[in-house]
Amino acid sequence: MTHIHIIGIGGTFMGGLAAIAQQAGFKVTGCDAKMYPPMSTQLETLGIRVHEGFDTAQLDEFAADVYVVGNVAKRGMDVIEAILNRNLPYISGPQWLAENVLHQHWVLAVAGTHGKTTTASMLAWVLEYAGMGAGFLIGGVPQNFNVSARLPQNESPFFVIEADEYDTAFFDKRSKFVHYRPRTAILNNLEYDHADIFPNLAAIETQFHHLVRTIPGEGLIVANARSGSLKTVLDQGCWTPVAPFGDNAHWQIANVQPDGAFDVQYQGETVGHIAWDLLGNHNRLNALAVIAAAQHVGVRVEHSCQALSQFKNVKRRMEIKGIANGITVYDDFAHHPTAIETTLAGLRQKVGSARIIAVLEPRSNTMKLGTMSAALAGSLKDADQVFCYAGGVDWDVASALAPLGSKAHIGKQFDDFVNRIAAAAQAGDHILIMSNGGFGGIHEKLLAQLAA
Repeated sequence: MTHIHIIGIGGTFMGGLAAIAQQAGFKVTGCDAKMYPPMSTQLETLGIRVHEGFDTAQLDEFAADVYVVGNVAKRGMDVIEAILNRNLPYISGPQWLAENVLHQHWVLAVAGTHGKTTTASMLAWVLEYAGMGAGFLIGGVPQNFNVSARLPQNESPFFVIEADEYDTAFFDKRSKFVHYRPRTAILNNLEYDHADIFPNLAAIETQFHHLVRTIPGEGLIVANARSGSLKTVLDQGCWTPVAPFGDNAHWQIANVQPDGAFDVQYQGETVGHIAWDLLGNHNRLNALAVIAAAQHVGVRVEHSCQALSQFKNVKRRMEIKGIANGITVYDDFAHHPTAIETTLAGLRQKVGSARIIAVLEPRSNTMKLGTMSAALAGSLKDADQVFCYAGGVDWDVASALAPLGSKAHIGKQFDDFVNRIAAAAQAGDHILIMSNGGFGGIHEKLLAQLAA
């Protein structure tokens, strides 16, 4: 049995890779710094041993045949320096996945700045509902499956993957998705993000065009017609048929109802209806993309609509964590101004005039750098009160949120920050907590205070 040891196993991608490798018959161990759910829970359930930290001693404890290196690993880390000095075999996660799993499957890849996890989860569920048993690797835990990754079932040829534009590894600075070689690709949207590795939007567009170059002429690109940046990417050269969705495109949204239901149109004709409780126009656009991609592998539109009507969304996507004394607490992964704005808009549509308290942790690399600070206040406009945790942030959060006036509250001491949110909350409020990390267990702490 080949033993792989995964450096950075706690990330959503690497944790999913670990699950797939174990299912494929590999012995799997790994290491990471402090971990948190859902990936810590998933690895524990799978019985995969995890070493805490990036020290050298683990190389003796877990003497592997190959070390699979995640992009959290940097030069200067003890374990990485030891791997290099000892000339031990290593490979990136995306390359390992491509060589050991993806090369033998019809890959359906979901790329874009926003919505990759939700859209990939929708697509995997549609194929499951259609009896296709696709494999998948998703950067979250779809509640229709309760796992983030699995191999294809019953010899299915299909594999759905969340295709991330972040770089691959310290020794491979290409985007992860160039390794995946999809036959069907969804390009959901494209904005500037990942300011820690991309100097500007054009640099990200270049990586997306590298992806486009790998898609065969007999494949399909499902592209958001609203995105000027995606048009720029495709105008650089495209050798694959394109199915556009959104405004003035082949696939369109129509007749949106107050409860979230809507019709699906293709070239002006109504071809389906989706009745679900997902919030926001961004999720309706995600659905259009999924329907087009699923049709490419043989799923009828009506079956896709039936499946999406039973879609349960992903953990940490507007997930209700609890209700205490009439106050509802949500958890959401939003950490980019556009995602924050669309998430709040969806919640506002749901709750009407009820008060929304937005709680934000600027934790992503881009947010920590303050690159998006100018757009932050505008993205929070639908909230009645805003609490932003500035602990560990070097830029001036107060100045960035100054346009919000008295409804903005900044905190740097975590316990005091939680106390202030609890004191401000009233029965009937909706507290939306947004972070791409564990946020110090704030959801449970806040619920406990609200219930006291």
